[in-house]
Amino acid sequence: MKEAKFIELNHEQLRGEEIEKKSQEFYQFMDTRRTVREFSSKELSNEVYQNLILTAGTAPSGANQQPWTFCLVKDPAIKKKIRIESEKIEKRSYDELFSKEKKDAISFTGLDWQKAFLEDAPALIIVFKHKYQLDESGNRTKVYYPNEGIGLAVGMLFVAIHNARLVTTPYTPHPITFLKKILNRPENESPVMILPIGLPKDGAKVPDKKRKTLYQIMVEY
Repeated sequence: MKEAKFIELNHEQLRGEEIEKKSQEFYQFMDTRRTVREFSSKELSNEVYQNLILTAGTAPSGANQQPWTFCLVKDPAIKKKIRIESEKIEKRSYDELFSKEKKDAISFTGLDWQKAFLEDAPALIIVFKHKYQLDESGNRTKVYYPNEGIGLAVGMLFVAIHNARLVTTPYTPHPITFLKKILNRPENESPVMILPIGLPKDGAKVPDKKRKTLYQIMVEY
């Protein structure tokens, strides 16, 4: 058993009215976040992507195992392979598997089986979850709360993307396992999500939709 070690918390303390102001300003900023599928081809520096991933890596995780791998894909040939395989899956889903109810539910997005954003965006970040980990001796070790950890890390990644004034869309083709082969990932990793990252295309449009109000999402006791 490892000995517990602690360091002093480095924390900036704000006063009550400052806390309220900060929370309101941040909400208003995040309320401008939108899911975008039309990307500029403008390249970004590698440092930008690295900082986004480092921010995602600050998320809490069970036993601090950090059960995630973020694959940064900028190679056009690999992005093309991912698009080809994704569109095979999507075309079959739209043609054969999606119910009328599901098609009606997503009709406001204007989506179809074609996923040009997988090539248009200058980079993709593909999130992998660890099903188990290997210790220093190569033995399998259990991962605690991997789904919760991945959810928190992806949420942090979304915030980091918006904070950098970049855009993304969460993309989860089903099945998504083809990514393991394309990216040659180890057996203990499972793909979770594809996030195209970049600047929005000039004149990009987003669906006209409204978020639920506070009292539709909060219950106070």
